[in-house]
Amino acid sequence: MSGINDFIDNEVKSNDVVLFMKGTPQFPQCGFSGQVVQILDYLGVPYKGVNVLADDTLRNAIKEYSNWPTIPQLYVKGEFVGGCDIIREMFQSEELQQHMTEAGVPVKAA
Repeated sequence: MSGINDFIDNEVKSNDVVLFMKGTPQFPQCGFSGQVVQILDYLGVPYKGVNVLADDTLRNAIKEYSNWPTIPQLYVKGEFVGGCDIIREMFQSEELQQHMTEAGVPVKAA
């Protein structure tokens, strides 16, 4: 199990913005992942999508890693930000844009 945790840790720490999701940014495989992709694309945020459907071990390990039961999961600068509902609420209140800007991640002006 440590190999998969090392993989997750490396993805989270070596990419400014990572979305662990069902499917890919080009082809989300669930509505919740799709919503977060839409928000990130709308904001013009560069991010890496990691498809948890490709590996059951990864899908279970990411939930343990974050201590969060659902997917998608968004990480910014190594920090777990939240799942779909949290990301959507943060986006609507512009808290997400502020969080990204403060973390040094470029956000497209609305």
